Amino acid sequence: MTEEIPPIVELAEWFQTPPGQYVLAWEREQFDKIVADVFGYYAWQVGLADFNLLHDNRMPFKGWVGAQMPSDSQRALWQGCVVAQPDALPFESQSVDLLVLPHAFECTDAPHAVLREAERVLVPEGRLVVSGFNPWSLWGARNATPGMEPWLPRPFSSQVSLPRLKDWLKLMSFDVEPGRFGCYAPACRTEKWLQRWSFMEPYGRRWWSFGGAVYVVCAVKRVAGMRLVGAPWKSKKRRRRARVAPVVVNRQPRLDKP
Repeated sequence: MTEEIPPIVELAEWFQTPPGQYVLAWEREQFDKIVADVFGYYAWQVGLADFNLLHDNRMPFKGWVGAQMPSDSQRALWQGCVVAQPDALPFESQSVDLLVLPHAFECTDAPHAVLREAERVLVPEGRLVVSGFNPWSLWGARNATPGMEPWLPRPFSSQVSLPRLKDWLKLMSFDVEPGRFGCYAPACRTEKWLQRWSFMEPYGRRWWSFGGAVYVVCAVKRVAGMRLVGAPWKSKKRRRRARVAPVVVNRQPRLDKP
């Protein structure tokens, strides 16, 4: 009986292939742009310990969370490593400023639980950055076509489209930014052919923007606004002063005096 490979491990191995490197290069660029200007204290990445997608962020602590402890070389990339499932993060509520989920929803059987957990641990105005495969791309269509060899490491049924993910995020009171699509080259297994199809990138972004093989989206956790109210006696005193109208005394000399 062969041991089943965890989905996240299978995904990490696929990223070592030419198409995986092609996707990873694009995703790195997008993550670097998004996380560079996110400020706070604690940033965590869930899964894919080989690839530090928080590298360009300037928070004092950047850690990793995954199902199994990474190797020594992988741990060197992080300031802390925690073994946990993405739907059961061992963090206090509202304690994380930035949470990065690269392909996390595709590697779990409970994507809604992962999203609820992300919402729980993020501070108000905290940011969630998610990447995923686009099931409505050329690559996704190949995975969904019966009789064809699977192209992506995750099946079509496990992929979450960007419009669907946006709906989930909005239901959780996230303010969702416009998503970014990339990797418009057809499904090719070699770097040589991927390079030959590189001219598709600008045309795809212009004429078929939603057809990229992968996407990255950022969302901000919103909390109902609270109004700070001072001490009651201060507000009463302020209102009392406002009611008192200024009195003007007209001191003119009396004409009836001798």
